[in-house]
Amino acid sequence: MYIKDLAAAAEQSTTIKGWVTNKRESKGIVFLVMRDGTGFCQCVVALDNCGEQVFEQARSLSMESSVALTGKVVLDEKQIGGVELQVSNVEVFQVAEEYPISKKEHGVDFLMDHRHLWLRSSRQWAIMRIRNTIIYSIHKFFQEQGFLQMDAPIFTGNACEGTSNLFETDFYGDPAYLSQSGQLYGEAMAMAFGRIYTFGPTFRAEKSKTRRHLSEFWMIEPEMAFYDIFQNMDVIEGMLHTVIREVLNTNKAELDLIGRDTAILESSLKPFPRMTYDEAVRIIRGEQDVNGVNSITSLRQAWKETQERHDAVLKDIEEREAKIATPGMKKGEIGFHQNKIQELRNELRDLEEDLRNIPQWIESAENFRYGNDFGGSDETVLTRLFDVPVMVYDWPHEVKAFYLKRSAQDPSKARGVDVLAPEGYGEIVGGGERETDLHLLQEKIVEHQLPMEAFEWYLDLRRFGSVPHSGFGLGLERLVTWVCKLKHVRESIPFGRMYGRLLP
Repeated sequence: MYIKDLAAAAEQSTTIKGWVTNKRESKGIVFLVMRDGTGFCQCVVALDNCGEQVFEQARSLSMESSVALTGKVVLDEKQIGGVELQVSNVEVFQVAEEYPISKKEHGVDFLMDHRHLWLRSSRQWAIMRIRNTIIYSIHKFFQEQGFLQMDAPIFTGNACEGTSNLFETDFYGDPAYLSQSGQLYGEAMAMAFGRIYTFGPTFRAEKSKTRRHLSEFWMIEPEMAFYDIFQNMDVIEGMLHTVIREVLNTNKAELDLIGRDTAILESSLKPFPRMTYDEAVRIIRGEQDVNGVNSITSLRQAWKETQERHDAVLKDIEEREAKIATPGMKKGEIGFHQNKIQELRNELRDLEEDLRNIPQWIESAENFRYGNDFGGSDETVLTRLFDVPVMVYDWPHEVKAFYLKRSAQDPSKARGVDVLAPEGYGEIVGGGERETDLHLLQEKIVEHQLPMEAFEWYLDLRRFGSVPHSGFGLGLERLVTWVCKLKHVRESIPFGRMYGRLLP
């Protein structure tokens, strides 16, 4: 039986197969926490209940030993999963060697070097299950809306936005690139099938080690014939609402396990604010308030409050360390203070990072130059004023891709839209309405210094039955990172590929 189904077998005897993820002993009893991929369960091996041979087998088990445990299922709300297995028999598949990932805190490089084992931890288990729900809900949304899933090639002879950040490879003697986007092919498929979406791997050869960057990641890219930018935004919002709602309904236990406060996710089921680039710039600079809150003033207040909290945490740590050093303190009380000190030190690291970042955000906001694209600091300054994702549209055409349509109201603007996640997570969706004017598109290809001959097939889409159309790209890992509130995108994918990281 799978652990996730144990509650249905209450007061019955059953067998589970899995791995030992934790173990502790006391006189005449062994407590094993088992995992089988579907969940975790505490299993109690009592000498009086199972006999000496089975009891000694349980005692011999090490972390990640693989076993089958048979016993009675007992409902217990205090235990993980709400059940406990009272073991009567143990079948050992393998007693594992000493497990390299212990309870102590490990550095990120160590954990990434052991990613094949790190995936077994309860936190990574929860993140990957949430990722699975997100993937499922995206497919569910588009399929129920009548979209056709199509596949774009990974090998491509031309790039969406130039070749400066693409991986080049040899394709039977000709240069080819690993795709950075399936969008151009998506447009061709939309002209044949109306509404399509692609869901596949994409690649960027940026030598960047920021918390937002991967070299290999998954993109969801719908394209829709006869949709303008505003209808496009409706689809984006509907899709994200579906994803968030599905995660909240399906993954409550996993969200609890990783400590995710769901308040922002719940508030993100509201309509998303939509603003032009010009309005967003005024907000970032502090020239326009949001619900009475000014970006610059609120940042200065946040810096002051962060400094006060930083000092209070330092004082709390010092006081607890002094208590531990006092002779005569009971072991349990010492353990309590040590655990609290570790929590406070983790908070201290976050506070110190904020104290470094906030002055930079203030400087960036005060000196933002109109016409520039948004950097990470600018996105943070804007989104921290909202408790939902924010849609920014009508960007200066110079900072956007060549294929975006010029606004009829203001030709200096491109009809692009970026969706910026709150809590400092920034862009998770980029898209817009596509240019349908053949000559304007040719001018933009020249302006971006792209080879015209490589795009002749793409220009054919404007020569033969061109229609208004729109689409967008959703970065799966960035969405997972925000939904789970992860510190780094590397935790959002089973095996991250980034600058400097090709193994395991």
